[in-house]
Amino acid sequence: MAEDLPTGVAVTLEPLVTRVLAPNASAYTHTGTQTHIVGDAAGDVAVIDPGPADPAHHAALLRAIAGRPVRAILVTHHHRDHSPGAARLARETGAPIVGCDPIVVRAAGEQADAAFDVGYAPDRVLIEGEGIAGDGWMLEAIATPGHTSNHLAFALRETGALFSGDHVMGWATSVVSPPDGDMGDYMASLEKLLLRDDRVYYPGHGEQVDRPQRLVRGMLGHRKQREGQIMRILGGAPHAVPAMVARMYVGIDSRLAGAASRSVLAHLLDLARRGLVGQEGDVWRIV
Repeated sequence: MAEDLPTGVAVTLEPLVTRVLAPNASAYTHTGTQTHIVGDAAGDVAVIDPGPADPAHHAALLRAIAGRPVRAILVTHHHRDHSPGAARLARETGAPIVGCDPIVVRAAGEQADAAFDVGYAPDRVLIEGEGIAGDGWMLEAIATPGHTSNHLAFALRETGALFSGDHVMGWATSVVSPPDGDMGDYMASLEKLLLRDDRVYYPGHGEQVDRPQRLVRGMLGHRKQREGQIMRILGGAPHAVPAMVARMYVGIDSRLAGAASRSVLAHLLDLARRGLVGQEGDVWRIV
């Protein structure tokens, strides 16, 4: 169980995949960020999502790499719990940082870029279908925007594993926070994954997903239920977001109330784009 996994310990998930848990557990990261190392004991490796810039986690990754050449450091998205560790690891191993595009989030009011690693600077940006190959492994980039506009997953061709980052997690649904997070893109990315035949997902947080298509179908259903809740609430009377959250997330952990508000807003913006709802000031109503 991931909940029982101590931080800093290299755990072999399958012959080509090792997991190391970072010591950054929180209400948003669950037990912490999971870094995955791809490669066998004799060849070069790729490191996926090196995590926060934490000295203990960096040391644990070097122990797990055990002197093997690092072909690449891959990043699914540059939130502060996934990418800051890349810079030091790149300096010490000589490996390039590759993966998601280094977007800049700008918006008035709330600090929309607070979750992002502003120092993220990849040597190469991957697009759909591009990949990185090493000794006995090949990782292909799969564009999965929604949680962030630049989110990538990585498919390991040799074993049918997908490193799903924060798009599909093993413990909770992903937070979709505008302006960069987009609910329409998120739903489309889930639909895209349903068309694939990946055997297992290794997410950035939580348990590995052994029946991924079943989970993805459930996540799509959950989001559609939330959308239905919003339409029923607004069908009764116009509401502001906080009032909708109070009705939709009864008993929610107060630490997660902000994330719930962002997800409701993401649904509303998607519904508005589809011409189903409109906004007057802070109040939303059926069009």
